[in-house]
Amino acid sequence: QVQLVESGGGLVQAGGSLRLSCAASGRTFSNYAMGWFRQAPGKEREFVAAISSSGGRTYYADSVKGRFAISRDNAKNTVYLQMSSLKPEDTAVYYCASRDRSTVAALSRDYNNWGQGTQVTVSS
Repeated sequence: QVQLVESGGGLVQAGGSLRLSCAASGRTFSNYAMGWFRQAPGKEREFVAAISSSGGRTYYADSVKGRFAISRDNAKNTVYLQMSSLKPEDTAVYYCASRDRSTVAALSRDYNNWGQGTQVTVSS
């Protein structure tokens, strides 16, 4: 079992930046791919970004491509989501997740473990 803890959320003005972190424990972090998802009020959870176990492959939702960057530090058992040029529509609870494979995936059902989420609010 993997335990995931997100941090770094908060309130930011439109056009600003935030960096989310997700610390993992419980299993060999470098063996599995990681993803970020988000859920806005009244909406379904949606895919944001994913990164392979080695970090060599990343994948983004069209809505964040060019503005967000996912990365990982396997020595620190941590995955990051650098968010720039934030928009009010980016407001959501952001979740990190792990899957029992090394390759990226964009569907929530492909992920086995989830963090508790961190709130990101972008004001206009």
